[in-house]
Amino acid sequence: MKIKFLVALAALATAVAGCVHTENGGHMFGTKLSQDTVQGRYERPMDEVFQAAKDVITVNGVLTTESTLHNETNAVKTLEGRVNQREVWVRVESVDPKVTAVWVQARTSRWESDIAEAHELEKEIALKLVR
Repeated sequence: MKIKFLVALAALATAVAGCVHTENGGHMFGTKLSQDTVQGRYERPMDEVFQAAKDVITVNGVLTTESTLHNETNAVKTLEGRVNQREVWVRVESVDPKVTAVWVQARTSRWESDIAEAHELEKEIALKLVR
């Protein structure tokens, strides 16, 4: 009986555990049981939005990685950092010369999604662009 229970528990853990795609094109251990990404669009040039995103992460936490994705059709820049003990990824993509899209993704140290943190950071990026 114990063996059957342990096998069932191991099967459940394997089914629930998985791999989550991050906004910088990577993967991390975790589950996609709930939304973890928020998107915003702004009528600003890409470099201005990217700088605002960098400033927001730096003010609220630590910026760990900054990169440019060259294998995309549009210009894409990404950021990775830690804010409030959360792993945070930001993807900034030029939709056209005047419009830029931003995706903010946040996950806890236990690999769970944190949509509230992602939304808060996206809102701060928008406020930074207004000032």
